[in-house]
Amino acid sequence: MDPLYLRSASTSLVISFDSGEAEVIHWGADLGAALPDLAILGAPVPHSAVDAAVPAGLLPQASSSWRGRPALRGHRIADGVPGYDFSVRLRVAEVTAGAVGNAAVIVQDDADAGIRVSSALALHDGGLLELRHTVTNTGTSPYQLDELATVLPVAPDAVELLDLTGRWCRERHPQRRAIEQGTWVRTGRHGRTGHDSSLLFAAGTAGFGNRHGKVWATHLAWSGNHEQFADSAADGRTMIGGSELLGPAEVILAPGGSYTTPALFAAYSDRGLDGISESFYAWFRNRPHHVLPSAAAAGHRAGAGKPRPVVLNTWEAVYFDHNLTTLIELADSAAELGVERFVLDDGWFRGRRDDHAGLGDWYVDEALWPSGLTPLIDAVTSRGMEFGLWVEPEMVNLDSDVVQAHPEWIAGPSVQSYKDGGRLPLEWRHQHIIDLVNPDAWQYIYDRVDALLRENNISYLKWDQNRDLLEHGHAGRASVHEQTLAAYRLFDALKAAHPGVEIESCSSGGARVDLGILERTDRIWASDCNDALERQTIQRWTGLVVPPELVGGHVGPTTSHTTARTHDLSFRAITALFGHFGMEWDVRQVDGVQREELKRFIGIYKEHRGLIHSGRMVRADLPDDSLMLHGVVAGPAGSAGGPAGDIAVKGSTAALFTLVSTGTSPAEQPGRIAIPGLAADVDYRVEAVFPVPGDADYARTFTQVQPPAWLESGATASGRFLAEVGLPMPVLNPEHALLLQVTTA
Repeated sequence: MDPLYLRSASTSLVISFDSGEAEVIHWGADLGAALPDLAILGAPVPHSAVDAAVPAGLLPQASSSWRGRPALRGHRIADGVPGYDFSVRLRVAEVTAGAVGNAAVIVQDDADAGIRVSSALALHDGGLLELRHTVTNTGTSPYQLDELATVLPVAPDAVELLDLTGRWCRERHPQRRAIEQGTWVRTGRHGRTGHDSSLLFAAGTAGFGNRHGKVWATHLAWSGNHEQFADSAADGRTMIGGSELLGPAEVILAPGGSYTTPALFAAYSDRGLDGISESFYAWFRNRPHHVLPSAAAAGHRAGAGKPRPVVLNTWEAVYFDHNLTTLIELADSAAELGVERFVLDDGWFRGRRDDHAGLGDWYVDEALWPSGLTPLIDAVTSRGMEFGLWVEPEMVNLDSDVVQAHPEWIAGPSVQSYKDGGRLPLEWRHQHIIDLVNPDAWQYIYDRVDALLRENNISYLKWDQNRDLLEHGHAGRASVHEQTLAAYRLFDALKAAHPGVEIESCSSGGARVDLGILERTDRIWASDCNDALERQTIQRWTGLVVPPELVGGHVGPTTSHTTARTHDLSFRAITALFGHFGMEWDVRQVDGVQREELKRFIGIYKEHRGLIHSGRMVRADLPDDSLMLHGVVAGPAGSAGGPAGDIAVKGSTAALFTLVSTGTSPAEQPGRIAIPGLAADVDYRVEAVFPVPGDADYARTFTQVQPPAWLESGATASGRFLAEVGLPMPVLNPEHALLLQVTTA
């Protein structure tokens, strides 16, 4: 059987079938139009080992003597006795090329064990590989599935591993280690993705960085319990991948039953982590339902076509103090600044005065809102803004009408409800999880949110999920798997009924950030922390996978709600710029020069959001850890850096960059800093556009007697010169930033 050969965007995948199973021969750099005879890759057989070459299968299995982590774990239950067919011998039965593009389905079967696995692969236009398996029980008795993992091999020169971790208000921070023999496993048992979840597993060559080195990276598109891992065997081969982490007996396949894994998305780059981002961004932006249309998706009528609106969220402005007069004043102030979407946060529904009560009772509070939300919605929309609303449909408080009526709707470890003697999980922020696996509970939540959207002019839902799913069960059995699928069905059903409503996924900040939830929502909230210093790291690593138009970034109050740090407006605003920009602040209190500065910056966002939300993310590799230089260059994700579209038009904006000082530097001055990612043989003009003299905090931005020569009037140079020589940068005070605009000269 001929090998399967998929190619796209400088990436290729080769799968051989000579061993009888599907063996991944190569995933990485493009190998050109033709392959040699793969018989030349026949491996030696060492002493004291199985007397045959061991394939690195698409589904690694012990029956081929793979001694690393197997892809499929499970057993058959025959006549009530478990443990049978514990080791399968899957062999290729069928290979079918996809009807469109670089796609295929590989079917492997073990008729004796009664197990069949179908693997669907697609190598998308930007080079992103999508892989999922479906296992089917073809036997005559139940089969208990314990794990079905999706894995891929990386090249021998992948010697370092980068993954991400974190906590509430400090999500997605990097950690690195050498790849050594053994298995490095990141386990998520939160019932949701988790604040500490690794958004990406990246294996690469020694010292790989933002703009250099080879990188192989995977992401598991799942919002429930999961594992991500790197498995390095004694024979020198390393696999990376992930799987859903199934609870006890969560998936038992009846005869004829099937289970499909979450998709594993995988990207290869020979240009460092920025190349990985380009593959993911291209996939997002080519989706037919992406929130913004791209040229590639235009034929599918993708997105609504409108730019990402400036948002004002009321949480850090008023908290639970919902007063119509105050909120209309806030709407007036927001509209005057140029806000385009006004979002009413927690506190609007029945019995909700703090976070102890009301969750689950999704009725407008008659005491607070005797005329419903209509007066506020009318005030907001009449001022030219969309109206958005906060909800948390998956959660309940014990102090709520719905729990009093239906105590059995709380998910937990017991068969009985807590009112009948059953045990509840420990409370988390005074709340529990509603059991969406229960069809009556699911229907109640759907009906309530559907009614809110039908009865009110709501354009946007901020959908929160503020706790882990601990001891999560339905009818006494573990059910995180089914709860996750039920939540997906809830999003899908509401989206189908209200296609014009955007949904943000918020999960006590950034605890549910994955491609599973992003397939159903229009943006994520990266963190509950609006501290600009913390956000620099959080947003940088969130943006490794998720493009900026899908990442909410807000200007918070001068002193942060979560860290008590105080930052100038320019630092907070520049940090929020490289995302879906908004504010979470009582902007009624912003006046004078600072208000004019904020209004001007909102204008900068509106002028450049088309570039920010369509261009290539570029992150420089700087030797000084106290400095960051990043930006967006015009041209589609996946391009190599040359001019595209109107970039070559003289005076058009080709890029935006920001220089950020996160702390004190060991050097007296930053020296010349290269600006990468521009077309080498095009001349550009670089200008500092924010802050500038006259802005409220300009004088506090720098510590220098004299600025660099170019700062006042700009600099003109080729892209090659800017990348290789750079420009001398000003001496920024710690926790300050400078926004640079690059135009074609």
